[in-house]
Amino acid sequence: MGAQLRVYRQKIKSAQTTKKITKAMELIAASRIQKAQARVAASSPYSRAITRAVSAVATHSNVDHVLTTEPERIERAAVVILTSDRGLAGAFNSQVLREAEQLSELLRSEGKEVNYFLVGRKAVGYFAFRRREFEQQWVGSSENPDFDLAKEISDAVLEAFLRDASDGGVDEIFVVYNRFVSMMTQTPSVVRLLPLEVVEGVAEANAQIEPLYEFEPDAETVLDALLPVYIESRIFNALLQSSAAKHAATQKAMKSASDNADKLITDYTRLANNARQAEITQQISEIVGGADALVAAK
Repeated sequence: MGAQLRVYRQKIKSAQTTKKITKAMELIAASRIQKAQARVAASSPYSRAITRAVSAVATHSNVDHVLTTEPERIERAAVVILTSDRGLAGAFNSQVLREAEQLSELLRSEGKEVNYFLVGRKAVGYFAFRRREFEQQWVGSSENPDFDLAKEISDAVLEAFLRDASDGGVDEIFVVYNRFVSMMTQTPSVVRLLPLEVVEGVAEANAQIEPLYEFEPDAETVLDALLPVYIESRIFNALLQSSAAKHAATQKAMKSASDNADKLITDYTRLANNARQAEITQQISEIVGGADALVAAK
């Protein structure tokens, strides 16, 4: 009984230590999520505005620009996968990697090759473990991304997009990331960045008068200037969304771990009390038995 009681007490102590760690991580994630949400809220209006501007230029100009014209045959696609550098976030990384795999299968079924650009150690480790090739990687900044990271990724994918397909260039660009919906919900999302295909808020369906646009010096120059900014802003917004989703997923996972530790402590405390009670009962029985034996001996 004594050995069993020591085991229970050791397990209680281990669960209490685990709870301290998970509770601390939960509080850290909760403190970071507020700042991450604020950055997403500050970035989203600009991202939507630049999307509308690019859509307007692409829609209301007759320029055959390489960045807005759908190629006759798409041979290769670039897929940018945004994951985290650390784990302990539940299904955060697995669900975005699963979404990327589904997208890759769809693209390959259409006869397209896929080039991967990876953000976060989890994506890099996933590809390295499976010995799969990828173009470039960025690690170490997924939890607090800055605009320089978004610009590096944007420059890399745009360089591949502008490169000829025979030299390993790509014909379209996708981003796969976890979109922050709420503290309890993080949704894996796929966004096609280029070629531009969605006109967002340019003109209503029943509008009788189309807006008039004048381009200075010309529409092609405006597109050359706008589209890199568009890609940078969309990728930066996706990085911020992924960061906020990661902190929310970590907080949720650590809260669940703390609750499980509480349950373990309660269960092992009950078992330890039962073991202690059985030990005391046995000791009393031995004392009473010894006293009865002494009385009978007299």
